[in-house]
Amino acid sequence: MIIAVDGPAAAGKGTLARRLAERFGLALLDTGLLYRAVGLKVMQRGGDPGNATVAAEAAGELLPADLENPNLRGDDAANSASKVAAIPEVRAKLLEFQRAFARTPPGPATGAVLDGRDIGTVVCPDADVKIFVTASVEVRAQRRLKELRERGLEAIHSRVLQDMEARDARDAGRDVSPLAPAKNAFILDTSALDADGAFAVALDFIESRNLPG
Repeated sequence: MIIAVDGPAAAGKGTLARRLAERFGLALLDTGLLYRAVGLKVMQRGGDPGNATVAAEAAGELLPADLENPNLRGDDAANSASKVAAIPEVRAKLLEFQRAFARTPPGPATGAVLDGRDIGTVVCPDADVKIFVTASVEVRAQRRLKELRERGLEAIHSRVLQDMEARDARDAGRDVSPLAPAKNAFILDTSALDADGAFAVALDFIESRNLPG
């Protein structure tokens, strides 16, 4: 079974993907880490994440160990990821990595959950389950603000909201694989749901499909 979980930043898709993987015994790939790792690699070399040549070179050199870098969860990596994700050469190099993971997940897993922004539309268009997790930008900004403050970082709501809106615009407006739900995706709005509520709704939807396994 392949489950595609897509959606914008801070909608709750990462937590949902992890819980679904645990529930069904599936391998988990946070595909956003691929782009974060590429963006971070470019920045560490003093390059511009928006430069197609240097970004594609970094993508071609990406190793599994790069996905374990703790700095991938930082804002610098997040912002650079949105930039490198708009580069066709980068996406081409990482596309096969993602598809190979879905086709042949590691370990004893009999399937995979892929969490990203174009899984159901581009990476795995034939996924058994497609869920598009969303929430209002105000709610997502408040969640990100809470996360940053819990990590001991100073943050201002207006700046977080502005950054979130700018990132949404880049993701939705890019020419290559813009952020959008697949036509047959289940839309899960988490604006008024906590993690448990979102998981319960997603689980009900998946189990209603009567999928094998």
